[in-house]
Amino acid sequence: MGSRILVFLVVALIQVCTTPAVTNNDDFTALKALKDVWENVPPTWVEADPCGSRWDGILCTDSRVTSITLASMRLKGTLSGDISNLSELQILDLSYNTELSGPLSPAIGDLKQLTSLILVGCRFSGPIPDSIGSLPRLTYLSLNSNGFTGSIPPSLGNLDKLYWLDLADNRLTGTIPVSTETTPGLDLLVHTKHFHFGFNQLSGPIPPKLFSSGMALIHVLLESNKLTGSIPSTLGLVKSLEVVRLDNNSLTGPVPTNINNLTSVSEMFLSNNGLTGPLPNLTGMDHLTYLDMSNNTFGATDFPPWFSTLQSLTTLVMETTQLQGQIPSDFFSLSNLQTVDARNNRLNGTLDIGTSSINQLSLIDLRQNQISGFTNRPGVEKVGVILVGNPVCQESGVTERYCSVPQTESSYSTPLNNCVASLCFANQISSPNCKCALPYTGLLKFRAPSFSNLGNNTYYTVLEKSLMDSFKLHQLPVDSVNLSHPRKDSSTYLVLNLQVFPFGHDRFNRTGVSTQWESNKSIGGVPQLKGARNFSFEELRKYSNNFSETNDIGSGGYGNGKYVVREVKTALDRAKYLYNLGELLDSSIGLDTTLKGLDKFVDVALKCVEENGSDRPTMGEVVKEIENILHLAGLNPNADSASTSASYDDASKGNAKHPYIFSKDAFDYSGGFPASKLFLRPGAVKSKREWILARVGRGEWSEGTRVFAIRRTDSFGRNSDIFTGQAGD
Repeated sequence: MGSRILVFLVVALIQVCTTPAVTNNDDFTALKALKDVWENVPPTWVEADPCGSRWDGILCTDSRVTSITLASMRLKGTLSGDISNLSELQILDLSYNTELSGPLSPAIGDLKQLTSLILVGCRFSGPIPDSIGSLPRLTYLSLNSNGFTGSIPPSLGNLDKLYWLDLADNRLTGTIPVSTETTPGLDLLVHTKHFHFGFNQLSGPIPPKLFSSGMALIHVLLESNKLTGSIPSTLGLVKSLEVVRLDNNSLTGPVPTNINNLTSVSEMFLSNNGLTGPLPNLTGMDHLTYLDMSNNTFGATDFPPWFSTLQSLTTLVMETTQLQGQIPSDFFSLSNLQTVDARNNRLNGTLDIGTSSINQLSLIDLRQNQISGFTNRPGVEKVGVILVGNPVCQESGVTERYCSVPQTESSYSTPLNNCVASLCFANQISSPNCKCALPYTGLLKFRAPSFSNLGNNTYYTVLEKSLMDSFKLHQLPVDSVNLSHPRKDSSTYLVLNLQVFPFGHDRFNRTGVSTQWESNKSIGGVPQLKGARNFSFEELRKYSNNFSETNDIGSGGYGNGKYVVREVKTALDRAKYLYNLGELLDSSIGLDTTLKGLDKFVDVALKCVEENGSDRPTMGEVVKEIENILHLAGLNPNADSASTSASYDDASKGNAKHPYIFSKDAFDYSGGFPASKLFLRPGAVKSKREWILARVGRGEWSEGTRVFAIRRTDSFGRNSDIFTGQAGD
């Protein structure tokens, strides 16, 4: 009985320390206006109080809306100027709602607390509002894969806290703005690490002023625009760079000789331009894994010996670059080399690839050259050598397989996990664990993969494990994932089909339980009040009048909160039994048992109701003290979960995290997977513990939670509505 009483007091204490949130009137009006113009809003948006009722995708702090995260929800409508009334909004993520369209209201510039604006993969159009440049706290700006037109606003140069700037895959025109005496420009973004401007219609030269030695840039992606002029030598000053994509433009002139100062670059794409002059010497670029300088008009040059010094090189693409002479055999001894594409050149002599790196090499494409001989060593048959259009194919004795073009596309699909595939019905698909379900399906795209051997299945198994580890870390209901059909698209992006299968159900449910804690990976999962499961679900239903709102402290069921506090303080006498609080405690729970830890409980309870907010403890401190009380009472604090109360402070303080999941392996996409979100929601009824967390932990706890989302790479195909469908709808 004593443990039941103590747990009941604990629940009451949490109710006191987490006063029910009531949405600010201005915020409520703004959300209601958005709800009126949007179709397909989450089902929970019928509740009366967005903060108090915890609308899906809405997070609040002290009754103010601080985050709207509604990615991949199939919202339809426009983003009206009413959004500007959410004056405390910090995060706005509406990505991959392909039916959100129309212009972006200039009123977005009134959201002075905004740190993340993520509108990836919608259908917004018109100019990018100049007012975005007046958001002083903005760190993430992702407007890629929309239909924005006009020029890049110079005002974006005012965003001195900006980390991520992604404007790719729009219809932007004009030049890249740099600062003048009277206007700002992108050169002022010295702390920004990502410039993603590819797949637009930007024109004019790349301004030399855009780059300087004091910048922190790691990725410059300007591919597939209409840029002209030469590559500025100032690019070589940005020694922090890791990925450079200038391909598919109309750049001319020589490559700057100081380009080899970029010793941290791992992927460099200069292909499909009009570059001239000598082939640049990249000696010293020891981290270079992927180099593509194809389809330029460099001066004729022998196969450079410095190619053999690039120890990290996996892929060399030098199609139509005026290469001549014989390829030295020591070049093929590079231990990481996978692909060599040097088609349409004037390479000659005898091709001898040796045997030292046969295990890594997958493709040597030397079509349309002048190679006259081939040394057919043991093991070479494992490499896809293509010599079509060379004199050697005119001679007898050369194996025909080297003089035809093989199929290079991988047929990989995630293998079954030691089971027999199920026979499924009603459009269901058998998962790798042989369970029939309706999975989420979509694409993964990687802008700058560091490998080119699509036949090496190790890469895909590593990616599968990484995805599943992430799902488990965030306690998502995922049974398995299936990757299939890896291929390169016309932009050399790596593309894979993805299926995500639900756990315990045959589909993901849009309206199911979806809350996930925003905790540091090193800390762990949900910060729970351990031992709370000693209340049964039916007991909680009974004590709360079927979970009625009127039973919240301060809402009516237990009277006025301040009056209760005054009564407790007046009656308190530590020298008497139950601290003389017997008349204030509900006798129906039983008061004839000694309550171990009552003194500590009263202490922390009174601290929670101090009139001065600065005198009240944090929820992390409260949870830790409650765990100590449970220990003292002889209860097992590990009865429900192994997570620690330390997780709570990190969550409740709302610590900012990078909105992209980083990957430093072969699947690097500009530092990580771009922001696309897929809401995974189990279809089961809420469990007892989940009800306790939602009910007892609402209020401040909701500030530290967020709906978890799978993040994957950006889609550049306008018809690729990735992760927008809901399985089974």
